[in-house]
Amino acid sequence: MAGSGTSGLLGAVEQIAVERGLAEFRCGRPVILNSAEGRVVALPVDGMTDEALVSFRRLCAPARPHLLITARRARALGLEGAGPTGLAVGDLHDRAAIFSLAADAQVTRRLDVVPTGKTAAAAIELAKLAQLLPALLVCEHARKAATASEAPLVSVAADAVAEFRRTAAESLAVVAESAIPLNGGVAARFVIFRDALGGTPAAVIVGKPDLAQAVSVRLHSACLTGDVFGSRRCDCGDQLRLALAQLEQHGGGIILYLEQEGRGLGLANKIRAYRLQETGLDTVDANTVLGFDDDERDYAVAVRMLQLLGCTRVRLLTNNPAKLDGLSHAGIDVSGRVPLQGPINSHNRRYLAAKARRAGHKLDHILGALTEAEDETRES
Repeated sequence: MAGSGTSGLLGAVEQIAVERGLAEFRCGRPVILNSAEGRVVALPVDGMTDEALVSFRRLCAPARPHLLITARRARALGLEGAGPTGLAVGDLHDRAAIFSLAADAQVTRRLDVVPTGKTAAAAIELAKLAQLLPALLVCEHARKAATASEAPLVSVAADAVAEFRRTAAESLAVVAESAIPLNGGVAARFVIFRDALGGTPAAVIVGKPDLAQAVSVRLHSACLTGDVFGSRRCDCGDQLRLALAQLEQHGGGIILYLEQEGRGLGLANKIRAYRLQETGLDTVDANTVLGFDDDERDYAVAVRMLQLLGCTRVRLLTNNPAKLDGLSHAGIDVSGRVPLQGPINSHNRRYLAAKARRAGHKLDHILGALTEAEDETRES
């Protein structure tokens, strides 16, 4: 199997700048974002310390930073947000207070909206690419020279951030593969990929599927809690095991194990969403309260993995029609869908109901069980 280099969607300098910007964000350091209208400096709230907040205010002085949030988060706070929204933070010098403004389900502080520039969307996207909370402190960049004890800030073009996700998918390459026998006598081969984000998605090839025919394929988003530890709050581990069993029984196929924890939020944000669910929110509302779309996944990486494996016609093992649409629009021939109906328990019932009723997942067994339970309640 041949690897793939970058596609040239971004120039080398621009791509490297975005990669450095991601590294700075993950380390809790600010980044300059450039556009035709000017320069701003942005610092993610996620991972910010009180010391970093003080330093950032000093960097921005005499300007005052504002909090940049997504339209989803703005609407969760009762604001009309058609795009990224700026909120005044005044003289807040407490990291916890600013994080509360960015992530808590209930906010009692008065909310004052301030204008945002054309770099706002790029700042949000850079935070999401780094799998951080999509909330940042932003201010007009004060052109200060770095002192001897300070490193110069990394500068990133806003347009380059918008292109980077596509470039990352095109950069995907095979880096390792090996046969690995699984429990139950399942013969599998693991093929490991790497992309410009540093991600390492894996293809698990069960048996010897005939690539000339429609191949049974499962696009599986990694779920540490469900896949590894058997969490009963979701059906992810159940679906993974069902998929493995079906592929083994029906002559083989492929599982693409994708680094899309929490429907693309990342592990930390998924656990934050779980915490919000404990206050009464369902899985859809918990994601949007944090400022995310209900589902942040795209399937460009999955498409590129299939292309590198030589698989162009698939039969998807999924309950999610969006996966069929994502592959079909990218040129993969999707010949059909096979449902994966895992067990219902008291912990995952509400989660599955939200996926069925609000996210469009084909979970007829869930809807049937809920209808039956509701009928019994009305009769009692």
